[in-house]
Order: sequence, then C-alpha cells, then structure tokens
Amino acid sequence: MVSVSKLVTAALVAVSAAASSSKRGAAYNDASLVRTLAKSKSGGMSWSYNWDMKKNGNMPSGVEFVPMLWGTDSVDDWDSAVKTALKDGSKHILGFNEPDNASQANIGASKAATLYKKYITPYGDRAKLVSPAITSSTQSGEGLSWFKTFMSDCKSCNISAMAVHWYGGSFAQLESYMKEAIETASKYDIDEVWLTEFALDTDTSGISNESTAKTFLEKSIKWMDSHPKVGRYAYFYTANNFLLTSGSVNALGKVYVS
Repeated sequence: MVSVSKLVTAALVAVSAAASSSKRGAAYNDASLVRTLAKSKSGGMSWSYNWDMKKNGNMPSGVEFVPMLWGTDSVDDWDSAVKTALKDGSKHILGFNEPDNASQANIGASKAATLYKKYITPYGDRAKLVSPAITSSTQSGEGLSWFKTFMSDCKSCNISAMAVHWYGGSFAQLESYMKEAIETASKYDIDEVWLTEFALDTDTSGISNESTAKTFLEKSIKWMDSHPKVGRYAYFYTANNFLLTSGSVNALGKVYVS
C-alpha cells in the first residue's frame, strides 16, 4: 500500500514538473526584469537568453539560462563561458544570431556550419544543441533558404532544435511561417522549432497598440502551447515599453506569463 506521504511527494513532483514545463522564455538584456516578470506568475517561464554566452545576472529559480554564440566576434571567450553556463545548469546551447542578416551575425551558411561544428557540436554530449536563429526573410540566401544550405553542410552537427525569428503583420502570418519552418526542420530529422524572437512588426521599438499586441500574443501563445513541434518561444522582449512599463509588469506582460 502506498503511503500518504509518498502520494503527497508524487503530487508535488507532478506540480513542479508542470510548472517548469512552460515553453515560454524571456529574451532580455536586463536580468532584473526577468526576475520581475517571473515574480508575477510562478512557473510562467522556464528559460531565458540574452543573445550572449553569459547571463549577466541571476535568473529566477526554475528558469534555465541558455547561452548563445552570437557570431564570429564571440569565439575567443566561448569555451570558458559555455563551460560555466553548463556547470551552472544550462541544458541547451543556441547557435548564431541571424547569420542570414547582414546587420546581425552575417555569416555565410557554409562558414557557419564549419564554425558550428568547431565551437558548438563538441558540447553535444552535455547539452541539446539549437541551430543558428534565422530570420523569416524570403529572399534567396536568407531565412529558410540559408538554413537549408547550412544543414546540407552540417549533417553531423548533432542539432536537436531549429531556431527562428519572426516579425510580421498578423497571427495568421506567424502561424503560416511556423508551419513552414516545422516542415523544413522535419526534413533534417529535427523534431522541434524554437521561436526565439517574435512580435508584430509595428512593435519592434516598443508596443504601439496594447490592445492589438495583446490579441496577437494571446492567439500566438495558445497556438504554440498546443503545437507539439514548437519546443520553446520568446516574445520580443523582456524590457520596458514591451512586457514591462517603468520596471513593472504591464498588461501585455501579464498575458505573456499567464
């Protein structure tokens, strides 16, 4: 016969697992704002990243920091930083930030594959590896086109998840893009897609219309939470004028962690 104490323990474990299973993450520059956002709803987020290899501040309990090798300028400090992150509990590693974008990491697909195999793949026995985060551009040599070339040269990279960014005009456009990204990932035996930046294109410098942004976010969260191939996502972003206002969680932030 199972004791009451064991049943209680099992229940607590189940609750803890459910609380930490959120796909939602915090894309941030200021770690203190992640803590503020997390306090507003326990278990509302499970992970965070800051486009960097170092977390630059303490994360809330239950929120995994995921280090990123942003681009070629970051490789000198990479090994030391990623080892520290793994020691501190990181279970995933993110690849380059928009290597298909000339104003971001700006790395050709073949070169990116070579760098990925050199700097990230060696940690595949200690963490799940996530691809470089690509844009949603439909131009040749960018977006999914870039990713396909990258993967053709990175077959032995041990990638577990595909990372993408999306900015556009509606939830319908986001859904369409994500379905295409998921289909693309499946061709390389990648079972999940991470949307590590997303927002309406009118909100990239701050929320322009709270009601519109709220409706978009509610629809996006509902769809991504229910889709088995969406591994994780992070709204752009955990900062003032976005999910917070003057250091406090605003209405949009409450929707995000609800």
